[in-house]
Amino acid sequence: MTLYDLKPRFQALLRPLLKRLFRAGVTANQVTLAALIASVAIGVLLFFFPRPTLFLILPVFLFIRMALNAIDGLLAREYNQKSNLGALLNETGDVISDAALYLPFALLPGATPWLVLLAVLLSTLTEFCGVLAQTIGASRRYDGPMGKSDRALIFGAYALAIFIWPVCMEWSWILFSLVSVLLVWTCLNRCRRALAVVNSQPGAIV
Repeated sequence: MTLYDLKPRFQALLRPLLKRLFRAGVTANQVTLAALIASVAIGVLLFFFPRPTLFLILPVFLFIRMALNAIDGLLAREYNQKSNLGALLNETGDVISDAALYLPFALLPGATPWLVLLAVLLSTLTEFCGVLAQTIGASRRYDGPMGKSDRALIFGAYALAIFIWPVCMEWSWILFSLVSVLLVWTCLNRCRRALAVVNSQPGAIV
């Protein structure tokens, strides 16, 4: 079970806004680029000014980014805006955005930088494993337990906790250690289930 399973309900809530954006001429690729640019801008801000009070921006923006990610997918599918460029922008944009938004945690007081870096690298690896499934004939994998939406929830909640109760920064190493373990589990799940799908097909070579 992962937050990705709740995506259809979230998308349903966004449909009224989706129609307005389409009528205004907004495209899926424009939304993807907007999310990427905003993520990098906020990441740069937090990197150069790693103050606990500023991290309140993160949970708010992560929710907005989640909405933008849902909107670009809906525009692409429901309004015939799918493209190879869009697919590339979507995948690379997610990886760059995650790195930009989460690396500043390494600069906070009490942080263990190498653990934050490890979590960011493993986040990239989970997306790589998800995309890699397509190369062996499976669909893009979104299995958990630590998918993109789950990471946004955990890191957004942690950023909010930092703002409300700065002393929790002392527990950073526990959070990023646990997240790293869950990310490894996610990589294994995505690879294992991709192989299971492919091996279940008629004529598959096990």
